[in-house]
Amino acid sequence: MKSLIVTADDFGASVEVNDAIELAHRGGILTAASLMVSAPAAAQAVALARRLPSLRVGLHLVLAEGRPMLSGAAVSRLVDENGAFRADMSAFGVLISFSGRARRQMAAEITAQFEAFEATGLNLDHCNAHKHFHLHPVIGAMMLEIGRRFGLRAARVPLEPRQVLRRIEPHTPRMPAFSTAPFAHLLRLRVRDAGVLAPDQVFGLQWSGNMTRRRLGGLIRNLPDGLSEIYLHPATGPFAGGAPGYRYSEELHALMDPEVIAACRDASLHLGGFSDFQNSWLAARSGVSPRPAPSGSISQ
Repeated sequence: MKSLIVTADDFGASVEVNDAIELAHRGGILTAASLMVSAPAAAQAVALARRLPSLRVGLHLVLAEGRPMLSGAAVSRLVDENGAFRADMSAFGVLISFSGRARRQMAAEITAQFEAFEATGLNLDHCNAHKHFHLHPVIGAMMLEIGRRFGLRAARVPLEPRQVLRRIEPHTPRMPAFSTAPFAHLLRLRVRDAGVLAPDQVFGLQWSGNMTRRRLGGLIRNLPDGLSEIYLHPATGPFAGGAPGYRYSEELHALMDPEVIAACRDASLHLGGFSDFQNSWLAARSGVSPRPAPSGSISQ
């Protein structure tokens, strides 16, 4: 059986992102979204999510390339002179590894973001981090420890099987996923040891911001068995703070493409959010035969 979660990141980043997520969920294959609780359009995103109960919403921790929930004074080791998180993620990662003060402030900020999500009243479907900063061993451990106090039951572990990409584009390079794989393998061990669901494979690293109709359809037609997640960054158009080179509207169109939708109607494929697969995953861990999931369904 093949199970698939199709996630939009950066929910709340802008009205353009929020509008695209609604369109892709109502008229396409999008099943989940990851909410930036401190982003400019977060309030609108929450209101939208309440109108779309079939959209599974998780927390997109923003700990880099954004602004914190807490005041600059409370996270002084984590931010620059403008109150934004430090831009150099490599140096930032070293600081978190060796500074006890920075780690305490990071734990406080992660807690504040989980608290803000809880305050929305939405069910917590999953958690991940902007720029996959939860691959940092300290941040990943904090996400799990703090998140479980808020009911965290699923998390993204960005492990992307290269052989699947090469069936679609034979000359796909080994980077960038190859460089992050050791950290991702460690995170997956920690996530599963904590009893938290993680997909068997995740797609979106190599083609981040460039998930075209052909690529998305190719991934769906070549999915391995097990639970997969494909994440995208749809938007109706450019927006303030958007990433250079990202093909936002093209990703939206890919999610709503008739051929992509048709590929998801395969009888062996079940779509949903993380919470839709939680019971079957727990049953498999305990050795109990799970109830079969509906075949070929799109949870809209």
